[in-house]
Amino acid sequence: MAGEYRKDIHPGLHVAIVLKSDQRTGKLTRGIVDTLLTKAPYHSRGIKVRLTDGQVGRVHDIEPQDD
Repeated sequence: MAGEYRKDIHPGLHVAIVLKSDQRTGKLTRGIVDTLLTKAPYHSRGIKVRLTDGQVGRVHDIEPQDD
């Protein structure tokens, strides 16, 4: 699932993000959302978030959750 819509993302969610420094390569970094930084309801390149470890990037994928 892509992370283009703010309504789909919330703190505590496991995601894969692209860091600014990795935009050329597309390398993904996995983590847990701490804060949503994009205020708009939609962003074509992904909603910008801060992970619990402090890294900032745009959501590329939302990881499946184990129920």
